[in-house]
Amino acid sequence: MRILACGDTALLVEVDALADVLGLTAALRADPPPGVVDIVSAARTVLLRCAAKVSDLAAIGDAVRARRPLPSAPSTAGLLQIPVRYDGEDLAEVAELIGLPAGEIVRRHTAGSWDVAFRGFTPGFGYLVPRTPTVSSMPSPPTWALPEIPRRASPRTSVPAGSVALADCYTGVYPRMSPGGWQLIGRTELPVFDASRDPPALLRPGVTVRFVEVAS
Repeated sequence: MRILACGDTALLVEVDALADVLGLTAALRADPPPGVVDIVSAARTVLLRCAAKVSDLAAIGDAVRARRPLPSAPSTAGLLQIPVRYDGEDLAEVAELIGLPAGEIVRRHTAGSWDVAFRGFTPGFGYLVPRTPTVSSMPSPPTWALPEIPRRASPRTSVPAGSVALADCYTGVYPRMSPGGWQLIGRTELPVFDASRDPPALLRPGVTVRFVEVAS
């Protein structure tokens, strides 16, 4: 890993892959170094925000290097069920890319659980990755276990709010109308972001998600 100072009160930890981010984040949340007040994950980095009184960032960096990755922890923010109509514009194209029937993609998307790995792009947008099941919790149908889905060659200028989409190893829900290049496989009426709600975002790190198919 590479650890960089980020201003006077934060450290940015760079790692090789998302799996390293998830393992390091789980270890740091289980046993945060003294003085760390916030941990913010991304696809290849973990930002550690420290209390203003912390004067020895190097010591915190040493503590981070000493941590050993942990498997994904159980959900700390509960299970969120998201009802989805799987009638997205790109579902047939995704099925053709993967070589599976569209119904099988829907079945796998709803068979397992998804963890919010991190947030970005726009307020309330969560990057969800398949939860690796333990032996005791393994569902009977196959979980996602599909290749990475390429983004669209030409992004759309307007994606409707509530669109459920795939890109790379992630699935996501567009919290509001916005441009986007992900493959659209369905849509939900559940408002995943509402600035007047507490908390505003339903999709936040620590939340586990199950997608539930509903009639079109």
